[in-house]
Amino acid sequence: MAEDTLSGEVKKHSTWTMFMGFLIAALGLLLIAYPFAAATITAVLLGWVLILVGIAQVIFALHSHTVGKFFLKLLSAVLFAICGLVLALFPIEGVAALTGVLGTFLIVQAIVLIVIAFQVKPIDGWGWFLADGLGSLLLGFLILAKWPASSTWAIGTLIGLAVLISGITRIMIAGRIRSGAATVQRFTRPA
Repeated sequence: MAEDTLSGEVKKHSTWTMFMGFLIAALGLLLIAYPFAAATITAVLLGWVLILVGIAQVIFALHSHTVGKFFLKLLSAVLFAICGLVLALFPIEGVAALTGVLGTFLIVQAIVLIVIAFQVKPIDGWGWFLADGLGSLLLGFLILAKWPASSTWAIGTLIGLAVLISGITRIMIAGRIRSGAATVQRFTRPA
């Protein structure tokens, strides 16, 4: 009977995980539906995070043992704080800047992935690296070709897709766990 209790607990927790997965997936769809709002909120949140990092860097600077390290950490703190303030106070412009950085990052990442793909080419599955690299390259070029107009959709849509995929992943894992619990329960019951 301990197996029934354990199986019931597993099913209960996987049901909760599945519910959360559906909720997360729905939030992902909402972010995709309103990508500019999602990007603007992201810029403001990132701005405040950078401000907090700047404050932390000032504290680290005060604990430096040499003058050189103190000024280096203080300079770092000022840069973090300025970038954070700009993003928090001017989120629209911040979204445009972040979109440009994102497009550039995707192109650099694509080049690295394509190089890796050809380096591991004899290994089974190397094509996935190549596909990932080509997809990132295409997306990076799409973002930069229409920049700054792409700021209205790029970051929010990509964040929405990431959240949607996270929700779907939770749903799929919870379904597998429920299925596994049912299988264990079926095989552990006395005949």
